[in-house]
Amino acid sequence: MSIRNESIWAASPSTTRGQPTQLAADAKGERLAYASNKSIFLRSIDDPAVAKQYTEHKAQTTVARFSPSGFYVASGDAAGVVRVWDCVGEGITKGEYNIVSGRINDLAWDGDSQRIIAVGDGKQRYGHCITADSGNSVGEITGHTQAINSVSIRQQRPLRAAAAGDDKTLVFYHGAPFKFNTGIRDKHTNYIYGVAFSPDGSTLVSVGGDRRIWLYDGKTGEPKGQIGEGEHKGSIFGVSWSSDSRKFVTASADRTVKIWDVEAGKVSQSWTLGDEGTVNVRDHQVGVVWPHGRSDGLIVSLSLSGDLNYLVEGSPQPRQILHGHQKNITSLTQFGSGSGTETLWSGSFEGRVCSWDVATGTAEEVESESHSTYISGLTTTAEGNGRIYSVGWDDTIRSVDIAAKTYTGSATKLAGQPKGVAAGDSTVLVANSEGVEIFHDGKKTGDFGSKFTVTAVAAHGTTAAIGGEDSSIQICDVSNSSLTPRTEIKASRNPISVLAFSPDGSLLAAGDSRGRVLVFKVADGSLVTDRWTAHTARITSIAWNEKGTHVVSGALDTNIFVWSLANPGDWLQVFNAHKEGVNGVAWIAGGSKIASAGADATVKVWQVEGLK
Repeated sequence: MSIRNESIWAASPSTTRGQPTQLAADAKGERLAYASNKSIFLRSIDDPAVAKQYTEHKAQTTVARFSPSGFYVASGDAAGVVRVWDCVGEGITKGEYNIVSGRINDLAWDGDSQRIIAVGDGKQRYGHCITADSGNSVGEITGHTQAINSVSIRQQRPLRAAAAGDDKTLVFYHGAPFKFNTGIRDKHTNYIYGVAFSPDGSTLVSVGGDRRIWLYDGKTGEPKGQIGEGEHKGSIFGVSWSSDSRKFVTASADRTVKIWDVEAGKVSQSWTLGDEGTVNVRDHQVGVVWPHGRSDGLIVSLSLSGDLNYLVEGSPQPRQILHGHQKNITSLTQFGSGSGTETLWSGSFEGRVCSWDVATGTAEEVESESHSTYISGLTTTAEGNGRIYSVGWDDTIRSVDIAAKTYTGSATKLAGQPKGVAAGDSTVLVANSEGVEIFHDGKKTGDFGSKFTVTAVAAHGTTAAIGGEDSSIQICDVSNSSLTPRTEIKASRNPISVLAFSPDGSLLAAGDSRGRVLVFKVADGSLVTDRWTAHTARITSIAWNEKGTHVVSGALDTNIFVWSLANPGDWLQVFNAHKEGVNGVAWIAGGSKIASAGADATVKVWQVEGLK
């Protein structure tokens, strides 16, 4: 038996309102690089389900840039650390360098892929220039009195660099080694968010919170003039050049992305993102990149919501919008196993629910009013077209139409903070610490008070299982409005954290807070196995395969285990599957693959081979 990673459905870029987010593309225009949580993702532009994840940063990541050679990536984080790593092979780290005492906001490579300028927020300094292979100093980034937001290096000789930030100053440097040449203080009246040299080195552009766009001579730094005054109605957060240096694109908080003709000084095309007639901060455009080396005129912009918008020059509507999670995925469930329309459903810390097409690895966000915070459970009913029920820490239960991928009706208030949710034939059970609330056809029909503090719930047909803080499990019969206790099991010495029935309902798997997985017979509560003890932290998710022969478990220890019922001592393992913990597991593709989700906001697919 073996298990290997097949694909990574990447998290969306991390964004902050009122702050630019850097996007980068490699020299061939094949991959995007961006920061998300504590990871850096390199994602295929043409096949977004193909991605590489770099997880060596200890703090929140902030920016990633490909070297012009295409062999390395430099990435920065909120602790002021820059890491240089191999992006072609195994992602081996080449160097780790402490640059500033605060957040790294931007990075730039020189044309030889030898030097890097990193800028951000610090105490003694706001940026530094180093060699990529050794971290040796090759210039000082001086002339600024506040955080630097953006930096760019001219790719031709003589080398020039420009950096700008919160002090409304653009500083021009000569190099190498890079030294202060001029400081331009009178062109912007608010924070400068973006600077970029054109690919041919002839022109430098700066954009900022004052909605202004200024052009400068790329060799001397002399201001050439301002263009497009009054065109953008909000802060301009991003700027990126076309490969022919005749045009550049800007992204703004006014929800627009605009292409500018440099010679004419005018907009040649504009897109407005989001629904027409509605103003939503989620649609603020906070980053943009114009990948070079492509023939399709593609531009990728980033919304504050984390959506990546594929815009094609000459086309009025986005070609594609990539959705996903920006925060910790907290719940995972699956619908339509083995069918051609199989979907995964994930809920996250910020209240977002996404539907993933298993065949393509792309997500759609569930539309209409969503949960306002942490989603603590998702469950599927198979009645009619099927429904997904979600419960969150806004103490509500909501119903999702699977076909339409929208919430239906209004949220129903719960009696307390939900610990989990489970669906039987047509009954939905929501656990809180005091007991279980019973719902039928979306309406509350009853309550079940528990004698112990409830921590988990599961259902199969007309049978329910309730797990407790005192490690007991109660098996109950379910009706439309009540639960009738049948059997009580004393499972272990530790609180029960998750429960799952086998496909035929004859067995119950229980995970506890210490990392043990136990299996019991539902009929009499007798123990089947207690040998699955390899996890070292709380079990967060358990799923049975369709045949009921194997169980997969995920835990806060970041690991995934596949257990065999026939051979309890025989298992498969994936270490460090998700940075900072696995929160959901599910069998997909008829039981030949496993999907997992975790604190890194990604969904990963694992190919399982040789199951007996």
